[in-house]
Amino acid sequence: MPKKTIQRFLPDHNKIKQQKSLKIFGSLLHDANLWHLNRRSARGAFSVGLFFAFIPVPFQMVLAAALAIPFRVNLPLSIALVWITNPLTMPPIFYASYQVGAFALGQEEQPFHFEASWNWLVESLSTIGPAFIVGSLICACMAALLGFFVIDFLWRRSVNKAWAARNQQSS
Repeated sequence: MPKKTIQRFLPDHNKIKQQKSLKIFGSLLHDANLWHLNRRSARGAFSVGLFFAFIPVPFQMVLAAALAIPFRVNLPLSIALVWITNPLTMPPIFYASYQVGAFALGQEEQPFHFEASWNWLVESLSTIGPAFIVGSLICACMAALLGFFVIDFLWRRSVNKAWAARNQQSS
């Protein structure tokens, strides 16, 4: 069940190999293990993808691919999960990350008003920046661990149900 559900949402691996931003990985993309979908590759891909979804840096997809290759986990799934943080979900996710960081550092939340300017960015790095970065790292690690264990549990449960159904039919 999880394998069929996940495969339905994954993009074609040939399209991913043709991405200009992934050309830097060259022949590393030809490793067959990066394209297989099994319990090990899915849980690792969830960890990698969810980790980079919560890290506020540009080129999250490239970073997810760079980590998926040496860990030999499913590359399309790692890249796709980064898009959990998209222009619609980024503000609430990153604000929650800031709140987690402020709590972890024992700071009170500081009121701020977003402005799309270089001055605002430089000023906010010293005021809300540390809490935001710490919170993002905490949320990234927690999401990666949660994704790993939830997918592992769901995959095992699905396999056990399939075996039970098979045993029941043969009886």
